[in-house]
Amino acid sequence: MTQITDAKILILSTNGFEQSELERPLNDLKAKGATVHVATPDGKDIKGWDKDDWGNIVAADKALSDVTVDDYDAIVLPGGQINPDLLRANKDAVSLIKSFADAGKTVAAICHAPWLLIEAGIIKGRAATSYASIATDVKNAGAHYEDSEVVVDQGIITSRSPEDLDAFIAKIVEEVEEGEHNRKAA
Repeated sequence: MTQITDAKILILSTNGFEQSELERPLNDLKAKGATVHVATPDGKDIKGWDKDDWGNIVAADKALSDVTVDDYDAIVLPGGQINPDLLRANKDAVSLIKSFADAGKTVAAICHAPWLLIEAGIIKGRAATSYASIATDVKNAGAHYEDSEVVVDQGIITSRSPEDLDAFIAKIVEEVEEGEHNRKAA
């Protein structure tokens, strides 16, 4: 078991992330004592989407190519429409997410980010939620869809929207502290 104060958490994102869905986990998990790094495909800073226009710039700590699963206890995937749509076309990003799941690490996806879990092939047979507009995608990928603020299935956490961030972040802390999950193939 890892206490959140000793945890290392990776946030994987690119441009077009939903502002609050990256900034709140980043700031709240750091405030709880975790070490949190932001990785982007090229290691460059990224710009968020805030409601109906471009938002803040978030500094990148690492490039995707410099990240190894063994260095982290969890991966957090912010949503928004643009960010997960771009990342699901990035084979290295999808491979990294699958590697976290295969290693039994906590995987947390909010809003449209369950698209990444679908692409990584790790949502079939699991309970999950998402932003309402991609619920059909989640169901078609074989997940057991629940319209709940947060759903967890063996350390794979999903949430619907920014309104669910308190529950999402609390569940990340809980699952990281629970430790690695011995997942059966779904």
